[in-house]
Amino acid sequence: MAYVINDECTACGACASACPVEAIAEGEEKYTIDPDTCTDCGLCVEECPFDAIKQG
Repeated sequence: MAYVINDECTACGACASACPVEAIAEGEEKYTIDPDTCTDCGLCVEECPFDAIKQG
């Protein structure tokens, strides 16, 4: 199950730079994760300083 970014996201970009498959992109108000590309590695969760990424 892919990860999702919730409203706690401040668009800092830490998660995007940590993603090895480039599944994370900057959205209008927060970053988003493409569920078809996400490999569930969890590296984005470790890098998020705001605990804004959860398993969807």
